[in-house]
Parts: sequence; C-alpha cells; structure tokens
Amino acid sequence: MRNHTTLTTFILLGLTDDPQLQILIFIFLLITYMLSITGNLTIILLTLVDSHLKTAMYFFLQNFSFLEISFTSACIPSFLYSLSTGDRTITYNACASQVFFIALFGITEFFLLTIMSYDRYVAICKPLHYVSIMNDKVCKRLVFCCWMMTLLTLFPPFSLVLDLEFCDSNALDHFVCDANAILNISCSDTRFLEQLLIVCSVLIFIMTLLCVVLSYMYIIRTILRFPSVQQRTKAFSTCSSHIIVISITYGSCIFIYVKPSAKDEMTINKGVSVLTTSISPMLNPFIYTLRNKQVKQAFNDLVKRIMLLSKN
Repeated sequence: MRNHTTLTTFILLGLTDDPQLQILIFIFLLITYMLSITGNLTIILLTLVDSHLKTAMYFFLQNFSFLEISFTSACIPSFLYSLSTGDRTITYNACASQVFFIALFGITEFFLLTIMSYDRYVAICKPLHYVSIMNDKVCKRLVFCCWMMTLLTLFPPFSLVLDLEFCDSNALDHFVCDANAILNISCSDTRFLEQLLIVCSVLIFIMTLLCVVLSYMYIIRTILRFPSVQQRTKAFSTCSSHIIVISITYGSCIFIYVKPSAKDEMTINKGVSVLTTSISPMLNPFIYTLRNKQVKQAFNDLVKRIMLLSKN
C-alpha cells in the first residue's frame, strides 16, 4: 500500500479484544445510543409542537439536539455493527466520511454553545430588548454562521488528510476513524498537518471559550445586582443547564483535540471519545429537561395529548 489511491480499507482495533468485555461495551453503547436518540428527538419534537417553546433559547436547543443526534450517529452505529459482527474493516471512503462528519458536527457544537451563551447574556442583561434582538431572522443567521465557520475551519486540514500516504499498516488504534489515529499510521511527513490541526483546535477552543466566559462574566455581574435572592436564584437556574453542558463538552474535548502530537498514547483519546460520542449526547437532554420547568411542562402536555388521542 503506497498511497490512499491503493488503500481500500482500514482495520479499526476498537477498545478491547476481550469477548466478554466487548459484550458489555455493546450493551452499554446500545443503551446510551438509544437514550441519546430518544432524548434528543423528544426535545426537538417538544420545541416544534409546543407554542411556549418558540423562543430563541429553545430554537438553539433544538439545533443542539440535532447536532447531538448527528454526532453520535456518525460514530456509534458503525462501532455497534463492528462489535456485533466482528467485522472491524471500514472502507477508505467510509473512513474519510466519518472523519469529516465527526469533525463537522463536533466543531459546530462548540460554535452553537457560544451562541447559546450569547442568548443567555441577552436574556439576562438586556431582558427588555430580548425579543427584538433575538428575533427569528437573527437566530437563523447565527445558526447558519455556525455551520459556515465550521466548514471554513474544517476544509484546509481535511483536504490535507485526504492526501496522506500509507505504507506499512492500515490498522487504526481506535473504535472510530479518528484523525490522530490516521496520522499515527501514515508514512507521510505529518508535522505540518499536526501543527495545523493543533492551531485550528486551539483557536476554536480558545475563541469559543473566551466568548462563553465573557458572556457569563457579564451575566454574573448583572445577576449579583438583582435586589432579591429569589430573582438571583431564578436567573442562575436559567443558565445552570447550559453551564453543565459547557463544562462537560469543554472538559472532555480538551484531552482529545488540544494535544502536542498525534503520536501520543491513544488510550486516553479512546476513553474520552466514548464520553463525548455516547455519554454526553445521552446526558444533555436530561440535563436540559430535568432542570427546566417549561420543558417538563411541555413534555407532560404532550403525553396527555397522546393519551387522549389513544383513548379516542
């Protein structure tokens, strides 16, 4: 195998070779995937059918749930298939597609979380102007910008990944097609591409995190000026779910994407990938629903409607 034109398949080594452990991993990932899809689809459905959830906050949450479904679906089903059949091979084109879509949905989530922070800033710091500032047109443009910024950031390094040559091995030490795992087995000079990936990752991470921190600095300063404890508690509660999701997302991804070299040990990478691709998408719907009275009320109303229709 001299280059990517002759390389037709990769072999994904997965998480473990222990058959019993593979069964446990399959059951665990299947359950988390089903809960993730169910939870995020429920949020999308509620924001579409409930008139009380037609604000900018829930529009962004709807888009975030779509990204969570897309992100986990780009990774987990193929791994579940591999675990159930024992077939660890993946075609070159399928692997390239997986790398692209994982990065696309993952990076877009970072930008969308930043927009959601800005939404919370406007809601708390400029409540009287919230409806006029965060109108439908603005919200749609902001989401569109998230996708465009992701594509502009993604294409330069991805085009270089497609030009990599492979000489000695096609075995990827991962359970999905991961850019770092691909760089590990390439016989091309990957130093420039590694540095480009680090620069892009750090820029996205720092830029979005800085915007989030600035938004919450203004939010906290505004909340602390509220005269009553009840007002402060209510204001903090509207941001708590978003803060938890941000903490999980940034806290886990830093281990994967902000690294000195792709030649590093892949163990932590694979472990944190399980968190970001299966556990986080499963937890996020519950974080937003369990801490949000409006979403819980919308869910109860939807259940009552379904029960009435089934009786009729």
